Amino acid sequence: MDLPLVVGIDGSDSSLQAVDWAVDEAARHGLPMRLVYASRWERYEGSRPSFTPDRPAEEVMAEHIVASGAERARLRNPEVKVSGEVLPDDAVSALLRAGHDAFALVTGSRGRGELTGLLLGSVSLAVAARAVCSVIVVRGAAQNREGALGRVMVGVGDLAEGTDAVRFALREAGARGCAVEAVRAWRRPAHEHVDHLLLTDDAARALEERASTNITDALREAIRDHPGVEVHRHPVEGPAHKVLLAASARADLLVVGAVRRHGHFGLQLGRVAHALLHHSECPVAVVPQLQRA
Repeated sequence: MDLPLVVGIDGSDSSLQAVDWAVDEAARHGLPMRLVYASRWERYEGSRPSFTPDRPAEEVMAEHIVASGAERARLRNPEVKVSGEVLPDDAVSALLRAGHDAFALVTGSRGRGELTGLLLGSVSLAVAARAVCSVIVVRGAAQNREGALGRVMVGVGDLAEGTDAVRFALREAGARGCAVEAVRAWRRPAHEHVDHLLLTDDAARALEERASTNITDALREAIRDHPGVEVHRHPVEGPAHKVLLAASARADLLVVGAVRRHGHFGLQLGRVAHALLHHSECPVAVVPQLQRA
């Protein structure tokens, strides 16, 4: 049985964009889709007997949000199987728990009631930092969200951090029928000076070649599993977060890895993933790689 694509919804415009994105994603992979609305009220009030025929407004609202999200999904693609439920917990806990039995978790970039100026909502950030499955935060312009650019980007990290993000990117590109651009940033040593120009140029070429080799090494096994996917390698000079943010403008999806250290339950996002979740111009997939503490 296929694991569902789980979508966190709360009735906000951002979560509705996440629903739209997830419907298309579920259709590409032939997956069922599960909508989750978290409500603490259900935990504390739902078990109390009601002495009036009127249903509590919070209960009605929660059911309406789930039903509306499911109807929106069915109208977008009637062939995708959609289910929905209200969970009696806070949003982060509910989604993290749902992630244990999910193909991936999908959230919007900012929830209902979040301050307008926030770049990323607190729920999306916490879920992306702690989930055991891949998390996609849907953000960016319509053309990026709707797959109009025909390009999946993946940030290639060190092999020690695992290659699950690369595998995810190639699988995603295969389902979309598009190309993958594998990007690895490299930087010149800070101590080099312009009066050693020849040395600087030689060092730069060596660093660029090393970055290119890193990309090839990271892609090797994943390419064997997805031989039909077109892959372009891009070693780019600059800080990794700036390089990938620039790349996000021309991508339908940007994929990055995040190490999950066994036994650590706090926020586990590096600087690069954190910057992308806040500023990327396209949806961001954070793919976990579990490591021992």
